[in-house]
Amino acid sequence: MTAIKHALQRDIFTPNDERLLSIVNVCKAGKKKKNCFLCATVTTERPVQVKMVKVKKSDKGDFYKRQIAWALRDLAVVDAKDAIKENPEFDLHFEKIYKWVASSTAEKNAFISCIWKLNQRYLRKKIDFVNVSSQLLEESVPSGENQSVTGGDEEVVDVYQELNAREEQDIEIMMEGCECAISNAEAFAERLSRELQVLDGANIQSIMASEKQVNILMKLLDEALKEVDQIELKLSSYEEMLQSVKEQMDQISESNHLIHLSNTNNVKLLSEIEFLVNHMDLAKGHIKALQEGDLASSRGIEACTNAADALLQCMNVALRPGHDMLLAVKQQQQRFSDLREHFARRLASHLNNVFVQQGHDQSSTLAQHSVELALPNHHPFHRDLLRYAKLMEWLKSTDYGKYEGLTKNYMDYLSRLYEREIKDFFEVAKIKMTGTTKESKKFGLHGSSGKLTGSTSSLNKLSVQSSGNRRSQSSSLLDMGNMSASDLDVADRTKFDKIFEQVLSELEPLCLAEQDFISKFFKLQQHQSMPGTMTEAEDIDGGTLSRQHNAGAPLPVSSEKDMIRQMMIKIFRCIEPELNNLIALGDKIDSFNSLYMLVKMSHHVWTAQNVDPASFLSTTLGNVLVTVKRNFDKCISNQIRQMEEVKISKKSKVGILPFVAEFEEFAGLAESIFKNAERRGDLDKAYTKLIRGVFVNVEKVANESQKTPRDVVMMENFHHIFATLSRLKISCLEAEKKEAKQKYTDHLQSYVIYSLGQPLEKLNHFFEGVEARVAQGIREEEVSYQLAFNKQELRKVIKEYPGKEVKKGLDNLYKKVDKHLCEEENLLQVVWHSMQDEFIRQYKHFEGLIARCYPGSGVTMEFTIQDILDYCSSIAQSH
Repeated sequence: MTAIKHALQRDIFTPNDERLLSIVNVCKAGKKKKNCFLCATVTTERPVQVKMVKVKKSDKGDFYKRQIAWALRDLAVVDAKDAIKENPEFDLHFEKIYKWVASSTAEKNAFISCIWKLNQRYLRKKIDFVNVSSQLLEESVPSGENQSVTGGDEEVVDVYQELNAREEQDIEIMMEGCECAISNAEAFAERLSRELQVLDGANIQSIMASEKQVNILMKLLDEALKEVDQIELKLSSYEEMLQSVKEQMDQISESNHLIHLSNTNNVKLLSEIEFLVNHMDLAKGHIKALQEGDLASSRGIEACTNAADALLQCMNVALRPGHDMLLAVKQQQQRFSDLREHFARRLASHLNNVFVQQGHDQSSTLAQHSVELALPNHHPFHRDLLRYAKLMEWLKSTDYGKYEGLTKNYMDYLSRLYEREIKDFFEVAKIKMTGTTKESKKFGLHGSSGKLTGSTSSLNKLSVQSSGNRRSQSSSLLDMGNMSASDLDVADRTKFDKIFEQVLSELEPLCLAEQDFISKFFKLQQHQSMPGTMTEAEDIDGGTLSRQHNAGAPLPVSSEKDMIRQMMIKIFRCIEPELNNLIALGDKIDSFNSLYMLVKMSHHVWTAQNVDPASFLSTTLGNVLVTVKRNFDKCISNQIRQMEEVKISKKSKVGILPFVAEFEEFAGLAESIFKNAERRGDLDKAYTKLIRGVFVNVEKVANESQKTPRDVVMMENFHHIFATLSRLKISCLEAEKKEAKQKYTDHLQSYVIYSLGQPLEKLNHFFEGVEARVAQGIREEEVSYQLAFNKQELRKVIKEYPGKEVKKGLDNLYKKVDKHLCEEENLLQVVWHSMQDEFIRQYKHFEGLIARCYPGSGVTMEFTIQDILDYCSSIAQSH
């Protein structure tokens, strides 16, 4: 490596006036090993430039060439990869990162040590060394006397010293005088040693020869010593003089220190006083506003708000250690406390008066709303009170007791006011539902409270009347000549629906506005409900109908959201009972009103839950929705019970059963009401219960029917059900629609077959006997040999049914069928056409039996298929 180093110095760096300080044999990491050398160099001329040069062996020969050079000042980081384990890899961070692998760890460490030295001396430690052993860097620090890393002898980093021109010339002259200087170095060295000894002896002799000069020199030294003694005496006197000066200077320095200390303390004291004055001084205008400010005017409220904020800042200032022990600070804090207490009392008293005045002012507006279905608007009152919102926030943070007192007083005054308004509002709604005040008394209403106070018997009577009216109206729906009762019923229900929707539409903005006002005025945050919170309305489908809270029971206040809800419950405690009373009235008027109420209430609950699932409005409407859902379920149960209690007349034909017509009315009404409703699932469940009840009770009535055949009752009613379901297209009843059609078809077929057995009774019995013999194993062509079924007996039976008799029998059958069927369903022609087809099928069946069992007998029926078609057509036209 030394030979390579000298060769590189001679061939590459000496021509460029550079000195080579360190070298390392490397190759690039992760690639094919193409070795090169990294060289650390400095220039010989000032200013010194430090460089790192990459040298590579030429491909054409054995000489080296300079490939790339970097200035050392551009080197940012040297990363040795591992400071503990031996690792030949290292990175140099210039404008990009160069990754190298040294031929040995020792070469890498020597090269990094040289870079560190150059960094210390020339670059003022600008390069970062990462993962480099601290021991390696410590070893690089020079330890000689007064050796400096940043200056001094260049031998700290010099390794090779080149001879100058004069030294080279002297050596050449010396070697020319000795012929063996090159061939025999030892002889040359021995000669040089002898000549050096000769020179030393000559020097000693020269010194001994100059003794006289030595004596003169000694005399001069003695005189110099005397001069030194005199100088020492003067220096001593000077030292004594300086000592006194030093003492005086020490005194002056101590005095200056005390002055500086005093100035420092004064500055600190001034800073503390300025801090207290700036942060604990309340302006006279603020004090006057807190003591005498007008809380009724907007300007006075603004002045009081600013003063209260300033007072709060003064009271909440973070005092430094020791401030609280100052008498002035204690007095100022006491003054602030007195001001706060005085202003808090004044503010609470004023707001209480505002609450009371609002109750009186709002009561005066109730008269104009008593005749129209509208709630008074509280926006002006809220607007006036919101001017005090910042003062309420101040009161909440400074005197929570008075804040709570104001909250309680607000709830007391406003709950009484809202109770009067809401009860009058519901009284108007009930009167509008029932028509007039007299009619409302008939339904059990009287007084301003709007409560249901009618006797139980009158309500029960009303319920019976409403159900009776509904049955009579259902029957009238089938009578095209009388539609007044049905039209009146629909108009009443539409009127109820509009009134109920208006009630909810008035209550919803009232509650939302009050809740928003409470949140802003009392500075309570409205948070979203926690995941998993479920109100009653959400849990109806699951069957859990337990109420979430009692309107009069206090709630534990665990957050500001709970406090808002608690205040809303106290203020609007009458809403839920009044809504329940209104719902009860609507249900007594017409149980079908529960459909309207379920749809409207579900929509409003859904809307309220989208805004805030845990709000008072959402919870209250959810609770009321439970009542509506119960009434709806009760309506369905009552209809099923009425189905089970239906009694039919034994003297008249059955026709379309009342509960079948009522189901048609209910389904038509429900589909129009639930067209775009959110709670379609409730109706689908009710449909399933009702249709099952209809199916079961139609079959029950058919089994009990004496006047009308069972098949006719089943056929007509299931045909009516199928027609209703086909017209309404109720998706959840598709299976029931198919079942109704199947039952209608089966019982139509059964009725036709049963009825056709009567016109040709003897002929039917004869061929039934023939089929029985064949079934017993007798061959068809041998049946004619049976005594009871020979050709003579066949001809005798056929002669009993000539064409005239057949037509007469069919005519009687038509009349009988006409008596069995009802006019509403209009199935006579359908049944008659089915009978015609069945009769022709039987005719063909009889002819087939004659051809197989009596071959060649020439026996035929006395009428043809065309005769049958003519008979049926003429009979139908004649009637």
